[in-house]
Amino acid sequence: MKNLKTIPKFKSEKEERQFWLTHDSTEYVDWSKAKRVVFPNLKPTYKSISLRLPSYMLDEIKLLANKKDVPYQSLMKVFLAEKVKEELA
Repeated sequence: MKNLKTIPKFKSEKEERQFWLTHDSTEYVDWSKAKRVVFPNLKPTYKSISLRLPSYMLDEIKLLANKKDVPYQSLMKVFLAEKVKEELA
């Protein structure tokens, strides 16, 4: 096992972010001992975006959403999430 460097104390999150942008974490952390964790109570951060769609497409999405009895924006998020997951697989 190699000797690991000590992680410095940071005055702010910005300072820490800058540090990790210019340093290799493998010099400070033994990633072979890392364990995956789940934070079940964290709420996802949402960001509003503007999306231009053809009118007919939005009408079709709203029609589908109405048939499924869900808000059309929620249905769009489901469709996007499914496609992103598919593309990343």
